[in-house]
Amino acid sequence: MRLSSGAWMAALAAVGLAAGTELRAQQDTAGANAVLPWAYVLNDPDAVVETPDPEEIVTVPGSSLSMRRGDITLANGPPYWHPDGHPPMPEVVARGGGGDVMACGYCHLPNGQGKPENAGVAGQPYEYLVQQMTDWRNGLRKPGEPRMRPPSLMERIGLATSDEQARVAAEYFSSIDFKPWVEVVETDTVPVTQYAGWIHEVVEGGGTEPIGTRVVETPVDIRRNKARDDTAGFIAYVPRGAVGRGREIVTTGGARSVSCTICHGDDLRGIGPIPALAGRSPTYMARQLYDLQTGVRNGVWSDLMDAAVKNLTEEDIVDIVAYTASLDP
Repeated sequence: MRLSSGAWMAALAAVGLAAGTELRAQQDTAGANAVLPWAYVLNDPDAVVETPDPEEIVTVPGSSLSMRRGDITLANGPPYWHPDGHPPMPEVVARGGGGDVMACGYCHLPNGQGKPENAGVAGQPYEYLVQQMTDWRNGLRKPGEPRMRPPSLMERIGLATSDEQARVAAEYFSSIDFKPWVEVVETDTVPVTQYAGWIHEVVEGGGTEPIGTRVVETPVDIRRNKARDDTAGFIAYVPRGAVGRGREIVTTGGARSVSCTICHGDDLRGIGPIPALAGRSPTYMARQLYDLQTGVRNGVWSDLMDAAVKNLTEEDIVDIVAYTASLDP
């Protein structure tokens, strides 16, 4: 298997040094939000947000269900807007398991498509999902932004979840095909956004601004997003040329990495227990690259990524995730 080949390990060892040093130094002193604020979103204290009416009756396209806005809560579990779009949810996905074992389907959505503030888990390998829960439990995965700790929601869930609950959830989500979810748009300017609800929320009437070196991923429909509609995806604005530059890094390694296709497959849909990258949230993917680079994500298989991420610059990260998100999952 190519994953353990001597040639591949030699290629990893041969990757040069330097370019990622500045990113790591900034993280050491100020946290990941100071380096990648567009990926490590901390809510703006002065964000202008609509105060929801808990008595409002909410509906979403393509669903016969209606419910009170106030009933859409983590404590109640995810709404069953589209029950035909996924298998019957096991209890731990639909309602949780008591205490800090919260309903997986509320954040990751019943069909596992996920959102920029968390992972799209649908279609990921069973072994990979189980291992990640083990890593959370053992303190081997943490958010790269200290202000998201201690402990983060997933750290709390990982510590509380039993092996059996993790296996049930992993079996459920790995059985669902991940579908196209993010539209990647190359641009010079983007809508002005504010950080609210842990995502980029477009400011109505706010105009546009230069994109710079970042990804701006925002819901196609913010109201459906807030209603936990698992058929409402995202638009990811990326700098012009990012997809092409990212393709070069991903397929060849470029000047500072190694080819991602060696482990993740030619189509980036994963090999064995190695996760799929194609079509996944670029915001989430950027956090993972940076967490691996700075060592806060240090699980059983994380060392395999060390040389691949060590020297990546911020622009490299933007380009890589722009390309991976643009692919058909």
